[in-house]
Amino acid sequence: MSPKDIVAQFISDIHAQRFDEAKTLLAEDGFEYVGPNMRFLSRDDMLAYQFGMAAIQKDLVLRQLSADGEHVFAILDYRTHFEPIGDVRLAVWFRVRDDKIHTMETFYNAAVVENMLGGNLPTAG
Repeated sequence: MSPKDIVAQFISDIHAQRFDEAKTLLAEDGFEYVGPNMRFLSRDDMLAYQFGMAAIQKDLVLRQLSADGEHVFAILDYRTHFEPIGDVRLAVWFRVRDDKIHTMETFYNAAVVENMLGGNLPTAG
């Protein structure tokens, strides 16, 4: 599969809350997730966080997906059932090597999520 196809499948799996399937698309070693207010160095930790957010996920809308070699860029609307958050627009930069997602860097308005969680955001080092 192309890097773009791998990312499209990952987004589809997260949307459908198929976390075990999504996990197979992430690098087991050397994975890194960086967001504006959290960082994970383990695919298991990142997916555990995603699983925790599944209860408030109403929809995940892929607005744009483009690729430049191993770099894949996605624009998403993360729609929630949780009024204090509402909908969050995400920009995600994926780096894919050897048919696995190695790096995800997410950009969004972190203040909204941080306020919801009372400033208690997960970090991993």
